[in-house]
Order: sequence, then structure tokens, then C-alpha cells
Amino acid sequence: MRALVYHGPQQVSWDTVPDPAIEETTDAIVRIEATTVCGSDLHILRGDLPEVKPGTILGHEAVGVVVEVGSDVHDLRPGNQVIVSSVSACGHCQACRDKMGGQCRGGGGWILGSLINGTQAELVRVPFADHSTHRRPSALPLSEAVLLAEVLPTAYEVGVRNGHVGPGDTVVVVGAGPVGLATVVIAHLYSPRRIIVVDLSAARLEAAARLGADAAEVPGKMIAELSEGPGADVVIEASGEPEGFVLCTRAVRTGGHIANIGSHGKPVTLHLESLWRKNVTISTGQVDASSTPWLLELVRFGRLPVSQLVTHTFGLDRMEDAYEVFAQGATTGALKVVLHRE
Repeated sequence: MRALVYHGPQQVSWDTVPDPAIEETTDAIVRIEATTVCGSDLHILRGDLPEVKPGTILGHEAVGVVVEVGSDVHDLRPGNQVIVSSVSACGHCQACRDKMGGQCRGGGGWILGSLINGTQAELVRVPFADHSTHRRPSALPLSEAVLLAEVLPTAYEVGVRNGHVGPGDTVVVVGAGPVGLATVVIAHLYSPRRIIVVDLSAARLEAAARLGADAAEVPGKMIAELSEGPGADVVIEASGEPEGFVLCTRAVRTGGHIANIGSHGKPVTLHLESLWRKNVTISTGQVDASSTPWLLELVRFGRLPVSQLVTHTFGLDRMEDAYEVFAQGATTGALKVVLHRE
């Protein structure tokens, strides 16, 4: 098969590699119909995640068709159309029983495209397949289904839910990349009074306005007014940049919430000298994907208009082009790039 292989920082290539095989009785082999590129993949390319070894196939979000299952897979059969979750869940450890698959201690967690070969390929081995896939309704487009592998559950679980977004809230989202904009879409379900999006890219601010932000601007006057005035009830960090997190601490109100979604590859200063008396709650987290079935139904029945999050499509064999467009998203306007089998 063909796959995108990581060779070290700033080095990937679309190579011919051996087909994956069943290694554990709980595995499934899935033929990839659509996959995408994530900001975490860019962190890997920058060398921020040294645990990812050269020779690893990247990618952890996909939609596909089951072609083979292990003897202990009970809920899937060859021919089933599935969404492959970005996190693998053994289903039996305490974390998985608590619906925290991202913290799985039974050999799962974020391992696809990180500790084992991932989804940016023609085939992928999916561990713990019964607990790490979701059936895709045939009417759900591939480009929307693949958003349910990570970006939508991340925006909901780590951003909206951890941030306790509620009716009448002022919500600030720092970073208008795919997960930040998915947060805007999902936050609307909870009837906030106002959603403000902050980013440095004009193209992404325009996308934020299209997706329902009440205000979209570069950091400046509005954040200063929030800092000096009542502040925001919920501030969601979705940029992954140290300056983005500091901006969140300035914008949040006394008693408010900061929910960190961004993947931080650099140290971030926590200004406790400014925060210690403000009763601020700061949450961090990795997606668990326990909300995927609920989100799938919302997308399926039109309650979450997410199609605009996909801005570019490519064939699988144009993986390196997709990376380049996605990495330059601030100028190309790329949000989610989706690669389809042709």
C-alpha cells in the first residue's frame, strides 16, 4: 500500500510500505476512504513530539470500510463503514470505564500516527476496534464524517464542555483554526450571549464570521476592553501559542473559565501574580471521543452546520500538497483539508 511516512523533523514522503495485518484479536483493518491533516501532525513535523519515531505512518483521523477483523471483534464486520476515532480505547481500564478514552491505560490513548502507524495511508490497523470506531450512516458525507474523528469531539469536550459554556455567556475563542471554529459552531447550541473570535489571519477571521461569530478581530481593542471591564465568562485557547494562552488570562472575568484546547509545543508562562485572586478555573485535556455518537446525530440531522469547516480536498496521493496547504492556512485560508480515495 501507499502511506505518508515520517522520517524525522520536516521530512515526510508518500511511500510504498507493507500492508498492515491483524496483530491482536481486537484489531480491525480498515480501508481508508477519507482522512485529514491535524495541527498535531504539524507539531510532529516540527519535532515537538520526539516520541514519534522515524518510519511511523502519520495521521489519526479517518473514515473507511472494514476489510478484516480479529476474532475478538464483535461489533464490526467486513464491509461496515466506520469513523475511526483519533483515540484508541481498550474499553476495560478505569479511564475507559469513566469515558476518558484519551487517557486509556490499557494500551490505547492517542497512539494512531504517534506510537503506531496511523491513518494517512490506504489501509490502517485499528486497535480495540469495537471501542475505537463508530458506524457511519451511508447518507453522511465523508467530508463531514471525518470531522467526527477528532475536531468536533475536541471542540465540544475540551472546549465547550470543559469551559462550561452556558446561556447568556460571553465566550472568547483565541485561535480561528479548525478546532477553534468548530468550537464556535458547537457553542451556539448553548445560547451564549456573544461569541468573540481572535486571530491574526484575516482569512480565518472572515471564516469565523461566516460560521457565526458575533465579532472576529485581531487582538486589540476588544480584548483590552474585556480585560479592563467585566471580562469573558469563558475563554477557549485554540491557538496552541504561548501568547494565545496569555491573552486568555487577560480576557477572562473573575470566576470565569479558561479551557485550553491548543497543543502547546513550547513552554507557556502562567501569570499567577495576576490570576491568584480571580477565582479562575483553568482546564486542559485531550479528546476522549466519548461524545462522538451524540455529535454524529447532531450533524446527521442538520443541527451542526459543519460543512464549511472543510475548505480543500485532495486525492490520497497528494498528501504532501495537502500538508503544505494546511500548514500555510493563515494565508491559504485552509481549515480542514480532506483527502479522498480516488
